Amino acid sequence: MRHTTMLELAAVHGVRLPDALLETHLPELTPDERGWFRFQRLYDAARSVLQYPNDVRRLVREVAEDERADGSGWLEIQVDPSGYAARFGGITAFLELVLDAVRDASAATGVGIAVIIGANRTRHPMDARVLARLAVQYAGRGVVGFGLANDERRAPAEDFERAFRIARRADLLATPHGGELLGAASVRSCVTALGADRIGHGVRSVEDPAVLDLLAERGITCEVCPSSNVGMGIYPNLSSVPLRQLLAAGKTILLTTHFMDEAERLATRLAVIDHGGLIATGTPRDLLQQHVEPEVVEVFGDEVRVWADMHGRKLAQRVEVAGETAFCYAADPQPLLNDLATRAGVRYLHRPANLEDLFIKLTGRELRD
Repeated sequence: MRHTTMLELAAVHGVRLPDALLETHLPELTPDERGWFRFQRLYDAARSVLQYPNDVRRLVREVAEDERADGSGWLEIQVDPSGYAARFGGITAFLELVLDAVRDASAATGVGIAVIIGANRTRHPMDARVLARLAVQYAGRGVVGFGLANDERRAPAEDFERAFRIARRADLLATPHGGELLGAASVRSCVTALGADRIGHGVRSVEDPAVLDLLAERGITCEVCPSSNVGMGIYPNLSSVPLRQLLAAGKTILLTTHFMDEAERLATRLAVIDHGGLIATGTPRDLLQQHVEPEVVEVFGDEVRVWADMHGRKLAQRVEVAGETAFCYAADPQPLLNDLATRAGVRYLHRPANLEDLFIKLTGRELRD
């Protein structure tokens, strides 16, 4: 959910949000201050702003718009209808609302969208079986998978085996979460008891080489989200997340991140996609070297367009202006820096090119997108 949308809906519906959700920047927390309970409290507070059907429609539409802006052509949304049933008339009514919103958003944005119904580990396994039957009922009508989420410490995967067996009858993907709050044994249970096709997280499978072998043997992809692992206090920082150990074991990893710098440091191979079309693939370093000038000088100010037209375009290989900022790309930035040093009051930033520059260059998107 966009932060601005959450704040706007909270104001419209009179929902009081905790201070942590009002901030526009991420707080600096020690590993001991992070964790599941803090996350769950903030997650429940954020989703409480969804009060009416149009709120849900807006959320789905904006997610699709953001996916399109990022170059994605496919989106899967996992949702637990039981978490919204009381407010929206039951699990079936809420699922149909989501599926209707998905159809509209997909048509408006061109992004393919499907739904995964997710059961909740903190609820009774019978509830999961009800949701599995609901997923089967809507298989082929927008629902493509069945998952399991929430605190994996609260119930073992084996408790939900019957629910996944029901979902398997309709050939739905099995996408349980495991191996974040608990170790490799939890990942093994997701595979052996639930027949997982993908594992949400799975990062702690590195703690048991036999589990790594099992994942590699069955070709099961782990959806690893390093920022989540750090945010939950599982690892103290991004460099501690054992992605390289997973890769060395032959595992396929889908790296999910909101941060380009994280992808640049951790990913071994990137695919740049625009409107569902593959534009380029390679390592972050190779792609940057092949497609983007190595140095960037950002120039700020009211008269930046005039400066860019009169001077910047003569001194840089490429210049793009967005609002009050000129982005100047050059192999040798020194002529730019020499010119700017003579101009009193001009503010500028010199930095190396990054993946955001790469994406903008290859897709032709404007910087404001």
